[in-house]
Amino acid sequence: MAPSEDINKSIMEQLENIDDDPKISSPADEETDEEFEKLLNSFIASETSEATSSDSPEKPQKLSDMVVKEKPKVQYGNDEAELAQAYQNFIDAITAISDQRELPMPSLDFVPESLNPNYKPSLGRKIVSDMLVCWDLMFAAFPEKLSALNPNSTDEQFLNFAEGLSDQNLQLAIISYVEILIDIENCEISYEERRLKAQRRRIERALYEEYQARRERKERFIEALKSRHFPIDAERLINNYFKTASKDAPAAYEVLTTNPAMYAPIENDKIKPRMFGLLKVTPQDGIRENHRIGAYLKKLRA
Repeated sequence: MAPSEDINKSIMEQLENIDDDPKISSPADEETDEEFEKLLNSFIASETSEATSSDSPEKPQKLSDMVVKEKPKVQYGNDEAELAQAYQNFIDAITAISDQRELPMPSLDFVPESLNPNYKPSLGRKIVSDMLVCWDLMFAAFPEKLSALNPNSTDEQFLNFAEGLSDQNLQLAIISYVEILIDIENCEISYEERRLKAQRRRIERALYEEYQARRERKERFIEALKSRHFPIDAERLINNYFKTASKDAPAAYEVLTTNPAMYAPIENDKIKPRMFGLLKVTPQDGIRENHRIGAYLKKLRA
């Protein structure tokens, strides 16, 4: 297998390691990106901090100082800004190598501005695709130097290898490559945190809407019972029914429509005496009212 193929395989394996990290569980396909974007739209602006840059005192020149520290003008989140800058540094180095060795610049899919306002896994796949074709250019430009590079190197080994190179563009490309892998992982973690937060809010919203619908339905049942002036505490009856229905809806409904007095007792003192008050209220009258209430609730569609 050619060295460039080994590196390409190594890049793909490192991306798979990011996806397989137990801390990260990004959606499996790009179709979830659009749905997630809509879900996050209501609160992601307030959650995502603007990228900030700070001036630091001058320090001795180091290899890592070759990476441009200026943040992109587009206002990304912190993780997205780091990834956008690392990618731009990598492409700048590849462009310089292309000009230096008179090699054609490969076609690229990723646009750093697409990270605004937030990272999505589909963007990570585009970045990795771009890195693969750029590594082919690097091997074409420096076949002898890169032949000594172990494709299974760790991040630290990649950086140590870059330390020994004399070509600054190749150094910057390798440094930026390592930074891209690190920044993609950070963005994946942030993405998953936002996804879980959005999922929690969606569940909370659904529960609240269900609660509201349940409360409104209870009110409709209560008002309907009160309008008929049945000799029973309508609020107690319906509230107890709904509590029971949350555990066993069919059984609760059966009781409601056949023996509602199980949820609230019949108030005999509110039953009107028959025969113009000549006949006193008896337990049989309470049983009759119980059946009347059950029959009414069976027909009620509240």
